[in-house]
Amino acid sequence: MKRLKNKIAVITGASSGIGADISELFASEGADVVVNYLSSKEKAEIVVKNIESLGRQALAIQADMSDKKAIDQLVKEVIEKFGKIDIWINNAGADILTGDYANANTHEKLEKLTETDLKGTINACWSVAEVMHKQQNGVIVNMGWDLSIHGFKGVNPQIFASTKSGVLGFTRSFAKTVGPSIRVNMVAPGWVKTAFAEKHMEKSFYQERLAEIPLGRFGTPRDIAETVLFLASDESSYMAGESINVNGGLV
Repeated sequence: MKRLKNKIAVITGASSGIGADISELFASEGADVVVNYLSSKEKAEIVVKNIESLGRQALAIQADMSDKKAIDQLVKEVIEKFGKIDIWINNAGADILTGDYANANTHEKLEKLTETDLKGTINACWSVAEVMHKQQNGVIVNMGWDLSIHGFKGVNPQIFASTKSGVLGFTRSFAKTVGPSIRVNMVAPGWVKTAFAEKHMEKSFYQERLAEIPLGRFGTPRDIAETVLFLASDESSYMAGESINVNGGLV
């Protein structure tokens, strides 16, 4: 039995990595999926084709999750197309480790992460909750970081920890505010084999992190996607305001 049969799901930051895996896994479980992207239109269209090959509807929509007006427009477009939003996954996050922001100064990185990861998550939750309240049902899953509470040395981790611990606090408070019609939870990934881990992480750093993980490996995007699927499905129908670490036992 399909766990998300005929559900409409919106996945932000879904053109690659964890977001793409969530999108395709959801489709395999019966959902029609909106693939949100910031700039990677071609990659988003590949995800759309993969979803359509599974027999589900898919639509790629560009929206900058650091822009409240863009978020509101994204919600509007999804409603115009599908008439409802059953599931919303706040997966989009700013990349301050590679690309344009890799060489940005600390204050620029803090601003970027705050605008996208923290304020973007909050604004998306507020916007989609209006729709879900009218429907009298809905599920939201936010994305955190397992080390945001326990800490990890370095300037970049300080910035990540401050924004993602903010997402955790918001998630728990928001869940108490919007229940019982809307369930809100969070997934907190550990070290995952993303493009950064595979292409940019120094080998010595990789081996040090690997030695700390009880299960002896980095996670995969699919590992994260499976947990998001659990929280989006009725299997977790009595869970709200929770955060699940997916980190191989690291913390």
